[in-house]
Amino acid sequence: MSQHPLLAGRGFYLGPLFRRAADRHGAVFVTLDRPLDTHPSLGVHLDYRTLADLVEELSGRLWAAGVRPAERVAVHKTDNVDIMLLTCAISRIGAVPALLSPGLAPAVVAQLLERLDRPWLITDRARLEGPLRGLAPSVRRILSVDDAPGAETLGRYAGAEPPTPVRPNPREPALITHSSGTTGVPKLAVHCPHAMWNRLVPQQAMGWPTRRETAALHMSFVHSRFYHLLGVLLRFGSPLVLITDPDPAAVGPLLARHRPGIVETHPNTFVLWEELADAPGAPLSRVTSYGSTFDAIHPRTVRRLLDASTRRAPRLIQLYGQSETGPVAFRWFTRRSAGRADGRRVGIGIPGFTRVRITDAEGRRVPPGTPGRIEARTRGRVLTYLGAHEQYERQLDGGWWQMGDLGCVSRLGALRLIDREADRIDAVHSNLEIEDALMERLEELREVVVVAGADREPVPVVCVRGERPLDPERWRAATADLPAMAEPRQWRFEELPMTATWKVKRVEITRMLAARPSGVRA
Repeated sequence: MSQHPLLAGRGFYLGPLFRRAADRHGAVFVTLDRPLDTHPSLGVHLDYRTLADLVEELSGRLWAAGVRPAERVAVHKTDNVDIMLLTCAISRIGAVPALLSPGLAPAVVAQLLERLDRPWLITDRARLEGPLRGLAPSVRRILSVDDAPGAETLGRYAGAEPPTPVRPNPREPALITHSSGTTGVPKLAVHCPHAMWNRLVPQQAMGWPTRRETAALHMSFVHSRFYHLLGVLLRFGSPLVLITDPDPAAVGPLLARHRPGIVETHPNTFVLWEELADAPGAPLSRVTSYGSTFDAIHPRTVRRLLDASTRRAPRLIQLYGQSETGPVAFRWFTRRSAGRADGRRVGIGIPGFTRVRITDAEGRRVPPGTPGRIEARTRGRVLTYLGAHEQYERQLDGGWWQMGDLGCVSRLGALRLIDREADRIDAVHSNLEIEDALMERLEELREVVVVAGADREPVPVVCVRGERPLDPERWRAATADLPAMAEPRQWRFEELPMTATWKVKRVEITRMLAARPSGVRA
């Protein structure tokens, strides 16, 4: 296979993504589930060429506003596909996009903007009149995609001539994203084109069998994984369906119309989409490849998704990793393997790109099968944590990155995830194992999370589909052979604190339990 132009010089650059795809494949369709905030009049039916033009047009506006190479530009606006376009436009002129989730708390946004050291800020009326109201963020200038008061509108520079693209050094900062923040204030991870290239290449190899299949994506537009997947799909000319609203009532008809061959979202969204397996119009019937990003996925969900497809040999690819490393291990499920799947087995290292080992508390490597701390060596590691380089260095051990998870590796190199170190409860071997068992036995569960109570006892927090209460008899039967736990607390799924990628914030749930010990449904 010849080297893709985007990979020349061993760097992955976001600025030219759509233009190169349009030049290579032409007007391949891109469907949105809501119009762009930057260009609402264009509607929801676009294509590669249109998006390439929009990236260049937005880069002209930014240049005319005064943004220059190497400057940091924070993007914090209402969730929509134009976050992607703004990111590519910022990159095209050699500036560094810093992507802040629209779901972050205002105080956290203020802290991250402070760490960015007076960046530009691109936002919108909804942010400035809502979560950011009353804040005085430390920024160079505020640009708004609409007519927000107190900001300069990007529309003022419409029609500005796009500048010549700028190509930064492949080992200099090119993108800033943040960690999930499941245990505290998120960290700002600094990516460079060289490390991003080392993440892209193995993912491109994985994507080769499904080239040109229509791809439906519901992913965080502020997560680095989205841009690597985008690079793979644009390389192969896949039509795109980009989804911001994961509600099955809206997603089902959209997927039924487009019959995607590729579907990727976050594991918790796949649990929500289990009901699409038998939805009207068979929206998942043509899927040949599901992608589940960076977290283990419940075996029940895997089986339902694969069984919904009428393709001969559908598969679900699972990637284990984090923002700082990219994927460090992978595996895939087929219909046959899903029936006997261990949801905690997250795969093997990526040959030639990543290695995984297990160490004890003193950093010594332990024998196969022995539980310990998961560490990874990867070419895709970020450069640093912006404003927290000491913390970044503390997670390194001679080039090995501490993942913050507990697990073990088999003699054949298969990695098994046990728990996050921060979530460990001494009374149980694995919170995640218990959760898998309960999701398997109680089909009415939308989610179950086992966290530590006030006395470090395991407390299950459960969410049931719909409004029905949890059946105490079914619960007792399902937990009879599991470790002793406190009585379940039933919450609505919407009550669970989540990250931008729908990871449950377990530490925050523990705090919420302390404030609401009765567990009575609100």
